[in-house]
This record gives sequence, C-alpha cells and structure tokens, in this order.
Amino acid sequence: MTSRPARVLVVGSANVDFTVAAPRLPVPGETVTGGTLLVNHGGKGANQAVAARRLGAEVRFVACVGHDASGAAIRAALEREGIGVDGVVETETTATGTALIVVDPAGRNQITVAPGANRALTGDHVRARVEDFAWADVVACQLEVPRETVGVALSLAREHGCRTILNPAPVPPEPVEGLALVDYLTPNAGEAERLSGVPVRAPGDAEPAARVLREAGARTVVVTLGEDGVVACAEETLAVPAFAVNVIDTTAAGDAFNAGLAVALAEGHALPEALRFASATAALTCTRRGAQDSLPRREDVERLLG
Repeated sequence: MTSRPARVLVVGSANVDFTVAAPRLPVPGETVTGGTLLVNHGGKGANQAVAARRLGAEVRFVACVGHDASGAAIRAALEREGIGVDGVVETETTATGTALIVVDPAGRNQITVAPGANRALTGDHVRARVEDFAWADVVACQLEVPRETVGVALSLAREHGCRTILNPAPVPPEPVEGLALVDYLTPNAGEAERLSGVPVRAPGDAEPAARVLREAGARTVVVTLGEDGVVACAEETLAVPAFAVNVIDTTAAGDAFNAGLAVALAEGHALPEALRFASATAALTCTRRGAQDSLPRREDVERLLG
C-alpha cells in the first residue's frame, strides 16, 4: 500500500452533457415527449478524473476544450474538485465537446456526441505534460480523443513505469493498435465483442473474448457486464458479482468503474479488491441521474463495501 494519496493521471475527453429523462427511449424517426432536462459536465476523461478525485486520489487531467463558455465552465468545475488542470488546453478552431443523452425509467440510455475540441488534443499536447507522467502511479485513457494521442500517452506511461488503463470506448471501426502498452483493458460486453470478434451474449462468453484480447497484447482484460458483474482475465480468470442497487441512470457507470480501478490499483490493492472497489463505485453511480453529478464520494463506496 502507498503511504501517500494515489496519483492518477487521466488523458481524455471533456464534454458538456444535455440529458433528457424520458418516459422511454425513442425508436428511429419517433419523437418522445414528457421528459425533463439536466445540463451538466461529462466526457469519459473528465468523468474519470472527477470520480478518481472524489475517491481520494490526487488527479491531473490532460484534455482540450473550446475557447468558449462551456470550456471555461468545465475547467472551473474541475478546479473546484481539486483536479490539476494545467494540462487542459484550449482551441479556437472548434467548440467544446457536447453530448446529447436520453435516459429511460430503467436507467438505459442512448448517447450521441459531437467531439469538437476533444479531436484537437494532439500528441504534442501530451508530450508537453511529460512531468505528469513522471508524477503518476496510474495513467487512464479512453478513445474519445484521437487514437494517435492515446498511443503517445500510453507510450509515455510505459516509459515512466506507470500502470496503464485503457477504456476502449467508443470502439473505432479500425482495429485498436498498441494493446501491448495496456496493463488493464476495460471493455464492456459489446466493446469486447467488437474488439475480439467473439460474440459476448452471456457472462460465460466474456472469458473467450478476453483471452483473444490478451493474445493481442493486453496484460489483463476486465470485461464489465452490468448487473452480471465483471470478468477479469489475466493468468487466471476472476469473476466479481455486481452490487444490487436501485438503478436510476447508468450514465458514467463505466467511467466510475475505471476510476475506481485506477485508484485502487494506485493504492496498491490486489486485483480482486480493486475490482470490488471499482464495482461498488459504478453501482452507486447508477443510483443518481447525470454524469459527474452521480459520481460517489469515497465514504459512500466504503459504506457499500461494508
């Protein structure tokens, strides 16, 4: 265990989210009325940064926002959380990333994202933050910024002895390269299927898909299965059940899981403990609406863990 707070560096996206809680999800061409609107901040990278900070880690964030009111608000909110934002750059060429989210009463969602400034985060921006990689215990990345930028981040992390987490979302149409630089690959069931080519329709399908991804280079593959828990595949396979909670909104649950995993690993916990901690963090996120508004505090997670 570390004698100081965990140090987590997140390289990724930052968005403003417009979330409508609707009576049901629309089908193509249909308008569903009667919803309520919630506007808050999101983006997989920013969500993971905020979640890790609320779990007690020291956090630094590398991202790109627009030179606009939304970008300024995101930066200010991250600073209020106590997150290091020196690595958050601005661009005048495009707007801050925006997500449109619809959530039904069962907590299922549909999300459409206009990436905007997230696509302007370059490898040079990341290289300019080399001191952050020297500082970090764990580096967490996702795929809402250019894959070349993610590759630079993973390479720098490996050079500086950091453990790496790649949340491969959204899955691009082309094969994801550089998995040999990934210590923990964290797809959900659909992502695992698309990345591996192995159908994942039931919990028992997760291990064969994970083994394909390990053969592609990832050291440990953690497949998240929602209410069916988690299957982690390294030298051995480990299954961790989900926590039973009243699900309101699943938005940011995956981000919460990745943040919980990053913090627990940075604190020196073994994988079984880290997965339980991450699963509890994700479960609590499902009990509230929104993205960052739903992310739990450390004391709430420890209470659920008992």
